[in-house]
Formats: sequence, structure tokens, C-alpha cells
Amino acid sequence: MQFTYTAKSMDGQVKSGVLAAKDKVELAHLLRAQGYMLTLAQEEGEAGAASAGAANRFIGKITGFRGISLIDKIMFTRNLAVMIGAGLAINRALAVLAEQTENKKFKDIIAQVATGIQGGKSFADCIGRHPAAFSEIYVAMIRIGETAGNLESVLNGLADQMKKDYDVVSRVRGALMYPGVIFTVMIIIGYLMMILVVPKLTATFKDLGADLPASTAFVIFLSDFMLNYWYLAVGGAAAFIWGLRAALKTPWGKKNFDALILKMPVIKGLSQKMNSARFCRTLGILIDSGVPIVKALEILSKTLSNHFFSESLVTASSEIQKGRTLYESLRRYGKLYPPLVTQMIAVGEETGSLTKVLSRLADFYEDEVNNLTKNMSTIIEPVMMVFIGAAVGFFALSMITPMYSVMDNI
Repeated sequence: MQFTYTAKSMDGQVKSGVLAAKDKVELAHLLRAQGYMLTLAQEEGEAGAASAGAANRFIGKITGFRGISLIDKIMFTRNLAVMIGAGLAINRALAVLAEQTENKKFKDIIAQVATGIQGGKSFADCIGRHPAAFSEIYVAMIRIGETAGNLESVLNGLADQMKKDYDVVSRVRGALMYPGVIFTVMIIIGYLMMILVVPKLTATFKDLGADLPASTAFVIFLSDFMLNYWYLAVGGAAAFIWGLRAALKTPWGKKNFDALILKMPVIKGLSQKMNSARFCRTLGILIDSGVPIVKALEILSKTLSNHFFSESLVTASSEIQKGRTLYESLRRYGKLYPPLVTQMIAVGEETGSLTKVLSRLADFYEDEVNNLTKNMSTIIEPVMMVFIGAAVGFFALSMITPMYSVMDNI
């Protein structure tokens, strides 16, 4: 494989280029033989992720602030694993990563973690103080890696999992991009029609004394409102968006929004498959790393995006403590988990191969999400065309009907 790398010598000289190696660990060893320490490495296949990271950095420079993106965390985790595998002390590796990171917020967090480790605290304890950057699963996995002495392997596993999450989210966003653009353009064109075209037609109708049907009167009222009270329309839209976002942050709002998602065609299936894939992948990693299943379910319940999936895992964790199996605890949630998930979990529990079964289920549902998102644009396109056609037809009839009325009176 070809890697684009950046390395630094002991005297501070920076070197960058492209080098072939089996993996990042071998790349680090090759550079150490030349007297350089690897500080950043990117496989050619990760170009898409790097482009997304560059876009985030560009936006951050414009706005002056940005959050810690998933790409930032992936690159941090991957490069930390490489440095530890190359024999670098963790506090020194963190200091190098803090210097290389362009995200100011993340840079400060990494520096604080490095300072904490120098003070004698564990890596897991230090990152646990920054929940905005490191999830509970991340902290739990790091703690396991430190205890078992396989921190490099755990970091690589975390990076792989985050990369899979990033790929799934990117596919969903990509599938929704087309209808989002169409909807935005439609709103802009509709607004321009209301403030430029409708007022002229309204003046014509008044001159001719035409009788206006209810639909035409409604369009004219909407046009007048947008033309004369546009600030109320803008303020109302902003207030609605702000109120909606605030409501979704409340337990009641989140619960009802998630319930709506689970009732919507197409979106329901996508949500089920996404959450099932994440559940299977993460639970398999946690159990395989030695986390008790009860604790693993408690941790996982805080990371799934849908309230009802999280609630089902909290209940399952409680029931497993009482002697039930995972299959028995989840099979009642037939509206959340596809039958294949619960059936395969039952097989895995009976044969003692639960982690392998969970890994295969995760692969299967990640492929399902990939296929569904590929076809989503095809599914949404005719719905959008019907919606646009109905809006255009309503506007055309509202404007043409009074003209026919005038012609009949002549």
C-alpha cells in the first residue's frame, strides 16, 4: 500500500512524501530506520476522509469555531496507534498529535490529556474527563486496552469502527443531498414568484374586476404577506427552526421524533438497519474485549441514535441480570430489531459464538444500509416530482381561473 506521510527527525527537521509499506506500523519502522519519527500517515484509500477533514478545517477558519468532527477523532486514533506501535511513549505521542492537530478545541483537549498522563493518571481517566470528544465506549475500550496491554490493537479497532460509522453517515447524507437541493431551489423559485409575478397579476385582476376563487385569494394573501411583512416570515421561520431544535433536545421531543421516524416509509427501514448494524458491531467489539454483556449493553444504550433502541438495551441489561438471555430480552422488540438479528443472536448464544455472529450481522446490515442509500435517491425522486407538480399545478390553476372568468363575462 502507498502512504502519504509526514515525519520529524530528532533535531526537528520535517520530512514528507509517499512511501510503500504493508501497514502503518511497518511505515513507522521504515522511517525510524532513517532517523525519523512518523507524525502523520494517510493511506491513499482514505483520500475521501481527508477531503472531508480539509473541508471542515476550511469552514472552521471562516467561522472561527467548529466542533470536533468524526474525521478528527479517526485521524487522532489511527495515528496514535501507529506511534504507540512504533515504540513512542504515549505522552510524547499525544504531544506530537496536539502539535499537528489544526482543530483548536481538540488540540487543547489532547494537550490536557498529555499533561494528565505526565501527572501519573491513566489514559482512560484523562480522556474520560472530556465526554464531548471521547464517548463512553471509547473510554471503556481504552481502559480495557491499558489493562490488557494491547492498547495499539484497541486503538486500531476503534478507528475501524469510527470509519464504518463515518461511511454510513456519509452515505445517508449523500442520499438526502439531491432532494434537499431540489427542495431548496423550489422554495427560492416560489418566493421569487410570490414577490415578482403574483403582484403584477393581482393588479391585472383588480383592473378587470375579476371574481377571485378561494385558491387565488389565498395565493394573493400569501404574496402580499411575503412582500410587505417579509421580516415576520423570516423571523417566524427562524423561530420555528430554533423551537424545533430546542424541542428535539428535550426527552419528550426526542422520543416523539424517534417514534415518528419509526413510522415513516423507507426512513423506518433505514433507521432499523443503521441502529441494528451499530448495535451488533459495537456490542461484538465490547464483548470480545472482555466487557461483561450487562455493562456493554449499558454503555451501548447511551450511543444509539434512537430513543427506543436505547430504551430496549437498558431493559435487556436489567433482564439479563435476572437470568434471561439476550435473545429472550430482545425478541419482544419486533418493531425495532429485524427477525434475523434476534434469531442469529439466539444461535450465537447457543453455540458460544456470539461475537462472530454479531460481526457477521453488522457486516450484513452495513451492506443493507449501503444498498438502501444508493436506491434512496431513486425512490425519493418520483415523490419529489409529484410534490413539485402539485405545487405548480395549484399555482397555475389559481392564476388562470380568474382569467377564464373574465373571458366568460366578456
